[in-house]
Amino acid sequence: MKSLGSLLPFIVILLAFWLLIIRPSRNRQRAQQRMQQELSVGQQVMTTSGLYGEVTAIEDEAVVLQTAPGVTMRWSKPAVARILTPEEPERGDDGSQDPVEADEGDLDVTGRDGAATTVDVTGKDSTERRSD
Repeated sequence: MKSLGSLLPFIVILLAFWLLIIRPSRNRQRAQQRMQQELSVGQQVMTTSGLYGEVTAIEDEAVVLQTAPGVTMRWSKPAVARILTPEEPERGDDGSQDPVEADEGDLDVTGRDGAATTVDVTGKDSTERRSD
């Protein structure tokens, strides 16, 4: 009984190590492998370095991304961090799209965090200058 009591802290530490480090790592690795298997031509993707592109070809261990018209690059499949899904436009209660209304020269922009910002798109300098 004494030997079981002395092994109990060691067993608890191993169990915690497995639950907090090994298991989540395996789950992330499986999700990454599933995502790489789901890659198909025409999808918009982002690489681990932050490059956005469209998949134009899939090879055994690589994908060919088009980053601009006529510009293609060959990347390793593990370099693809995620597949981007197009966001659907918000619809009104009647199912129609809400028209965008903005003051002349201003553009209302909503970021991914939901914060709204008004941007001056007239290109004019908004500071007043006085001549002495």
